[in-house]
Amino acid sequence: MNPNLTHLHSYPFEKLSHLKSGCLPPEKLEHIPLSIGEPKHPAPDFVLQAMVDNLAGLASYPLTKGSPELRRTIANWLIQRFKLNKNHIDPDVHILPVNGTREALFAIAQTIIDPTERPLVFMPNPFYQIYEGAAILAGAEPYFLNTTADTGFLPDFDSVSEKDWQRCQLIYVCSPGNPTGRVIPQASLEKLIELADKYNFIIISDECYSELYFDESQPPVGLLEAAEAMGNTEYKNCLVFHSLSKRSNLPGLRSGFVAGDADVIQQFFRYRTYHGCAMPYHHQAASIAAWSDEQHVLTNRDRYREKFKVVIDILSDVIEIEQPDASFYLWPKTQMDDELFTKGLYAQQNVTVLPGKYLSRDTAGINPGSNRIRMALVAELEQCREAAKRIRQFIENS
Repeated sequence: MNPNLTHLHSYPFEKLSHLKSGCLPPEKLEHIPLSIGEPKHPAPDFVLQAMVDNLAGLASYPLTKGSPELRRTIANWLIQRFKLNKNHIDPDVHILPVNGTREALFAIAQTIIDPTERPLVFMPNPFYQIYEGAAILAGAEPYFLNTTADTGFLPDFDSVSEKDWQRCQLIYVCSPGNPTGRVIPQASLEKLIELADKYNFIIISDECYSELYFDESQPPVGLLEAAEAMGNTEYKNCLVFHSLSKRSNLPGLRSGFVAGDADVIQQFFRYRTYHGCAMPYHHQAASIAAWSDEQHVLTNRDRYREKFKVVIDILSDVIEIEQPDASFYLWPKTQMDDELFTKGLYAQQNVTVLPGKYLSRDTAGINPGSNRIRMALVAELEQCREAAKRIRQFIENS
């Protein structure tokens, strides 16, 4: 067996299941899950129809690179969304469709990391646990960048020593962040690109929440956008990962893409031809339909805006809670241990949230997730309203 498997941590939801074991919440209260970031808004009908209309594609093996039409559609979306020069994005060399960003975020580390060099893989803390597992199974050491209130819930690149930058082969960033909802400013992304050029590491920007924002005049900046603004028109050392799961309420479609540095994309494509993870043709057809339409995304954002307003209005005077820059998460600070809060809330109110420490590691003497919970406002409006009322009642009675 791969000895690195023994270094993997239990997944957050395994820990949560163990925490809730034995609890018997009131039967009269319907369970409201706010722990998992799985969108519950309806999938767009026209996307589902596109899938049905192309089921004949099941008779053929799909290509690892996806269809030219899919890659062109993704390129057009990137150009429009991030104001890129159309001459700088070549669908044939800069874009690779993937079956959801989760598997691709894992696989990219297996492609890039040279384990003979004592490599470090940087990631924010708290973080999406795939980053850590990918680093460990690629033979690298995870290096955690604490994102706390003191850092504006963003990674502090200035805190890293030159010695550690020299060992870095890959850095994961997540913007908008999971679970903090913070967006990394363009100036910070440009600084990171300069560091990548100086120390020769790859930036992996997980941007799967980039289309869930509140101010239509200020969409979150992307890594490729920052690269192009500083003259890095070949996107050297830069890869972005995007998904339809959150943007289009299609988590079960398992559809996304990787875009950026053509040399790295080529090596990733080579890896994936052996990995055996080509996207089925009917999924590609559905993806083309989804990436080609923005109206359903606008409607999606409106729904989240309404839910955030309702929930924050109910809770703001009983718990330390802030509107994020983007995403569908709230990251409030609790007045008690986050595990005790989560267990008590479930036992008394039949509402499930996720303890913050399950998303973090002890680093530099702290666990930045301690005394925080992650709330995913994925349920429909009235469920979110009811959950907020129950959370308020739990806090007031504790």
